[in-house]
Amino acid sequence: MFYGAVVWDPWLIVAQIVVLQCLHYLTLGVFLSVLVGMRVSRMSLVYFFDYATVTASTVTGWCVIASFMLSSLAGAGYLLCLIERAKKCLDFSATLYILHLFICIIYGGWPSSIAWWVVNATGLTLMALLGVYLCIRRELREIPITRRLSV
Repeated sequence: MFYGAVVWDPWLIVAQIVVLQCLHYLTLGVFLSVLVGMRVSRMSLVYFFDYATVTASTVTGWCVIASFMLSSLAGAGYLLCLIERAKKCLDFSATLYILHLFICIIYGGWPSSIAWWVVNATGLTLMALLGVYLCIRRELREIPITRRLSV
């Protein structure tokens, strides 16, 4: 973590976005398989990308919501490991959720469910704020300085 002169590297940014997106969906898949997989006979991409599954009217819907929230918490940890800068956390979080919106539109059309928008806005906020908090804590740690006593 050297924060000297910042060099703009678009390939690094694209790689960070791709890795963050992949980790988000991998984590979401794990949580969905644990929480939703026990309740349904067959898991599919519907639980990832269809806005109709994000509902507060069924127990399965609540499990989907919990999976998205837990993935957001894990995403804050990924921001700490991959991005490392507090001022970049909101940018990368918003990019992740904007890409998720585009994928959802391609998969199932424009999300017309209020619950979907609330869950994703809450997930974005949770991921960005917790990521900023964790990165600031790391950035503000004291730098250990060891003194060598010469005889």
